[in-house]
Amino acid sequence: MQSRVSVALEVVVRRRAGAGHARGWRDSGRAGAGCAYPVAMLDLLLRDVRALTLNPAHPRAHTIGVLGGRIIGVDDEVAELPARHVVDGDGAIVTPGFSDAHNHMVWYGLSLAETDLSTVTTPEQLYDVVAAEAAKLPADGWVIGSGYDDFALGGHPDRAALDRAGGGRPVWLKHRSAHMATVSTRILELTGVLDGSAVVPAGGAVERGADGEPTGLLAEQAQQLVDRLVKPYPVGDLADAITRASAVYAAEGLTHVTEAGIGGGWIGHSPAEAAAYQIARARGDLNQRVELMPAREVLHEVDEAYGLDLGLRTGFGDEFLRIGPMKIFTDGALSSRTAAVTAPFCGHGGADDHGLLGDDPDVLRKAILAAHHGGWRVAAHAIGDRAIDLTLDIFEQAQRELPRPGVRHRIEHAAMTRPEHLARMAALDVVPVPQARFLYEIGDTIADAVGQERMPWVYRSRSFVDAGLPVVGSSDRPCVSAGAPLLGMQSLVERKTKSGAVASPDECVDAEQALRAFTTGAAYAAGQENVRGHIERGTYADLVLLDDDPTAVPDSKIGEIGVQATLVAGRAVHGADRFSFPE
Repeated sequence: MQSRVSVALEVVVRRRAGAGHARGWRDSGRAGAGCAYPVAMLDLLLRDVRALTLNPAHPRAHTIGVLGGRIIGVDDEVAELPARHVVDGDGAIVTPGFSDAHNHMVWYGLSLAETDLSTVTTPEQLYDVVAAEAAKLPADGWVIGSGYDDFALGGHPDRAALDRAGGGRPVWLKHRSAHMATVSTRILELTGVLDGSAVVPAGGAVERGADGEPTGLLAEQAQQLVDRLVKPYPVGDLADAITRASAVYAAEGLTHVTEAGIGGGWIGHSPAEAAAYQIARARGDLNQRVELMPAREVLHEVDEAYGLDLGLRTGFGDEFLRIGPMKIFTDGALSSRTAAVTAPFCGHGGADDHGLLGDDPDVLRKAILAAHHGGWRVAAHAIGDRAIDLTLDIFEQAQRELPRPGVRHRIEHAAMTRPEHLARMAALDVVPVPQARFLYEIGDTIADAVGQERMPWVYRSRSFVDAGLPVVGSSDRPCVSAGAPLLGMQSLVERKTKSGAVASPDECVDAEQALRAFTTGAAYAAGQENVRGHIERGTYADLVLLDDDPTAVPDSKIGEIGVQATLVAGRAVHGADRFSFPE
């Protein structure tokens, strides 16, 4: 028996070959008279739109047909086919659904229920916010805040001031980079830092003042000391966090996201974190296709291989929820000066301040090689140029030992990419996944840390294009306070910082390339460029309807474009009332 999709494709092919004329009664379910062969009823016919297909063979379209969650054709291929639902777009711009190739959906959803510190600009404001939250809590209640910026505050929160503001309660304030946090004395007591019983994980640091006492600042893996007090989170709470985040993402046009680390390390929230996604999906709350990156810490030896139990590895799952690469940290971040760099950070960091590796280099090498040999793709967080050196060395060794053409290992962030890295990445088919929005939100902080002479290396775009590498769009949300894809596109085009400076203007790309970054580029990074990221027959019916054309408006207006509706598999996950799309 032929499927509905195959029947429709046959109809389209026969029509294009001149085998008759297909007409149908729209929204009636009846084929029109004069059809000499069966005509499949489309699920959706979207007409009167201005579609940017990103398909070079047919770059613009005005009509799109959807059947079985896939695009069945455009324009004349489908214009006269019957459909259960016909929607007039009233001239709206349509693009492929947006994709965020590196985000933390659970983490972002949790942050939506925490105290927002992203707009706090003075220490006094911060302590007032902490005091107000503490007043709502019992004596042992935790004050948890997210998104403070030490650059805006002029420094990290003072431990003694936090103790006063929190009334002696546990206070846990997460830095906007997520690579460090400041905690109160009560948490230092609970973790064993004060009495010296705490064992700081490799790749972590507990800051101490001139008197040798901990200041309350915990960097990188040292944050696990706090995590152990609160994790694992209940799976139901994580499913609720996914629900909150997914609703925001749908309103921004996101149809696919990659969750950059689950299950272990300081990035994971529960050993059963994948179950939270299954729960959200089962109850209809997951509005995006999701690729999950298991953290390196949850992979282990399985029958002389390296992976997850039952032999699960990259690619397991379906069109909506699947396992992606293994996520591994090789260093820290630029804003926290914990990225592994070859030359020391500028300013007060000190002559020996070269950042932190995520673990001993031999441990990192062993894990990446084992994952490669076990059939996994690898997504290595590498921000500093020293970390990128190490990561590329290991990827080269992996391909020498076991060539895997087309595997597309990834370097997450690739924030300080030296010129010689570009050719090495291209030769290895390694995909860099940077976040241009960081330039706006913390670009001035980064410039202060690395100096102007190294800024041309930071979050490149044009150099990737010139080297034959893809430009991939992602946010690293919630490490940015505003992670909407259209804002990310604007930053790719402008590269402006909050001060108005333009960070390495030679690295700017045009608006179409920026759009491709969050569509075709992100699809390529996941090895899914054949099924998503563009609009043509056979691709997922993941679409965004916009108020304006991001490739035609002034650069400064890209982030202001409104999202009218978002479709995943032809179903409206945002804007259903406005366009009466099928549920």
